[in-house]
Amino acid sequence: MNYSKKFTHAANKIAFDQKHKQTIKFNISRYDTAVTAGRNRYADLQLARFRAAFIKRKMLSNWDNYLIQFEENATKNGITVLWAKDTAQAIEYLQEILKENEAKLLVKSKSMTTEEIEMNHAAEAVGCESVETDLGEFIVQVAGEKPYHIVTPAMHKSKEDVAKLFNEKFDLPIDSTPQEMTEYVRQVLRKKYTTADIGVTGANFLVADIGGIAVTENEGNGVMSTSFPNVHIVFAGIEKIIPSIDDFGMFWQLLSCMGTGQQITAYNTIFTGARKNNETDGPEKMYVILLDNGRTELYADNENFEALSCIRCGACLNACPVYKTIGGYTYETTYSGPIGSVITPFYRGFKDFGHLSSASSLCGACAEVCPVKIPLPDLLLVNRRKSVEKNLRPYAERTAMKGFTYVSESRFFFNLPGGLKNMGAYPLNFTLWGPYRKMPKFASCSFSQQWKKREKKD
Repeated sequence: MNYSKKFTHAANKIAFDQKHKQTIKFNISRYDTAVTAGRNRYADLQLARFRAAFIKRKMLSNWDNYLIQFEENATKNGITVLWAKDTAQAIEYLQEILKENEAKLLVKSKSMTTEEIEMNHAAEAVGCESVETDLGEFIVQVAGEKPYHIVTPAMHKSKEDVAKLFNEKFDLPIDSTPQEMTEYVRQVLRKKYTTADIGVTGANFLVADIGGIAVTENEGNGVMSTSFPNVHIVFAGIEKIIPSIDDFGMFWQLLSCMGTGQQITAYNTIFTGARKNNETDGPEKMYVILLDNGRTELYADNENFEALSCIRCGACLNACPVYKTIGGYTYETTYSGPIGSVITPFYRGFKDFGHLSSASSLCGACAEVCPVKIPLPDLLLVNRRKSVEKNLRPYAERTAMKGFTYVSESRFFFNLPGGLKNMGAYPLNFTLWGPYRKMPKFASCSFSQQWKKREKKD
C-alpha cells in the first residue's frame, strides 16, 4: 500500500474515532484559550507579524551569507560546525561523535530535527541509549510512538491514557494524578542527566551575528541536558537562521504567544560554545550539525521558498480543521498539518507525499494565525499543481478530470437532464463520497435553462 492509500485509510478510520476526537478537542481548546489571552497582550499583533515576516524574508534573501556568518562566529566560539546534506550524513556525524567519546547514554531535549533523521535509532545502533527528556516526548517514547504534534508531542493522549501507560511500564498506580506522574518522570530523568555522556538539543534559532544557538522550553530539560554531559550536540535545519541577537525581542515573544499562549516561555537559553577555561560548568565540546535534507531544493523553488520562514510554533496545526479531524499520525511525516503538507513533498518527494497538499479545505485559517505570514493555502495549491504537472495524480482522477473537461466545454452535455446527473452521482454515496454523507441532488435542468425560462416568464 503506497503512502497516499495509507493516508486515506488512516484518515477514514481516525476521523470517526470519538475518543480521539474528544481528546483533541479538549487539548486544543485549552491551547485556544491560552493563545487568545497571549494575542490580547499585543497592542498591534499584525504589526509584530509583519515585522517578523520581514526579518525571515530578509534572511532568505541573503541566506548563504547569514549561514557563512554563523559558521564563522560559531567556530570562533570554539564550536565545531558540520554540514549534513541529508539524513545519512547527519547520522554518520552523530555516530562518529558517539564512538569517539565512547558514549553509552545520551539525553535529548525536544527537537523535531532529530525526529526528522530518527536520531534515537541511529544512536542505539552504535550501543548508545537515547532518552527523551521533554515530558511529552518521554511519554511517546515510552509508548513506542513518534511525536503527534510539533509542539505538543503527546497531544493525542488524555491523562487517563498516560496513567494507564505508566501503570503498564513502571507499575505506577492506575489512578496516578498528572502531578504524581510528572514527579516520577522527574526523578527518573534526574539520574539520566547526571550520568549522561552526551546532551543533544535542537535549535529554535541560529543567531548569525554571535554564532549562537537559541533554545526555548518550559521544563528546564534543555538546560539540564546540556549542563551535565561532557559533549553537547545541536541538530538544526539550516532555515533556523536569524540575522541578529537583536531580533529576539520580536521572535521569542511571538513564538511563545502563538505556540503556547505564554508571554514568554520559562527557559530561554543562548549557547555560544563549550565551557571556557574560566568556567566550571557546561560541556567540554560542542558540535552543531546543520541539516539540509531537501531545504535547498525547497529554497530553489521560486513559488514555495517562503515556507522556510516557518518558526515551528504549531499554530497552523491547531487552527486546521483537517488536522484536528485526522490527527498527526495520519500524515506519516515528521512535520504534519498545513506546514508539513507544504514542505514534506520537497523533503521526501512528491511521488510519495504530494497527496498531503490535498489534505486541506483551503479555509485559510492557517494563514490567518501564522506569525510570519506564510501564505499556506496558496502554497498548498502550488503543490497540487506541481503534482498534476509531474503526472503523479491517480489514474482514475486524471481520467475523471479529462471527462469533466470534455463535458464542461460542451453546452449540450451541461444541459443534459438532471436525472442523468443524479444517476451518475448516486454511486458516489457508497464509494468515494460516502458512506457518511450524501451527494446533493441536481436540479432537473441547468442554470442557463432555468434562466431562459425565467426570462420568458418576465
